[in-house]
Amino acid sequence: MARMRPKEVVGAWVEAFNRADVEALTNFYREDAINHQVAEKPIEGRQAIRERLASEFAAAKMVCIVEHIFEDGEWAILEWRDPKGLRGCGFFHVVDDKIAFQRGYWDKLTFLRLYGLPLPDTTG
Repeated sequence: MARMRPKEVVGAWVEAFNRADVEALTNFYREDAINHQVAEKPIEGRQAIRERLASEFAAAKMVCIVEHIFEDGEWAILEWRDPKGLRGCGFFHVVDDKIAFQRGYWDKLTFLRLYGLPLPDTTG
């Protein structure tokens, strides 16, 4: 079976994301994957990533509109927006058709406000 290129993996990942299909999304990650959304602490392991995805989809109806997917070797870079105007980008290290590492950049405060979610308590 032919290997998928990293940008193909990320394109399929976006399709699963837009269906809010936590199980399909989880299957894109290696067992030892790390997902680091810079607004959050890194998550290690497929099961922990699954739990975070389930929690996030329970909290908000998220949609990823692809603006660009670039590829460089084992890496795919996704530039995205959502219907409410939030923008971000993600870097995906893909090894043997599975995401080994993901890092995402987006504005958490804007996300929380756009989706009517509670703001973090910064009083300390």
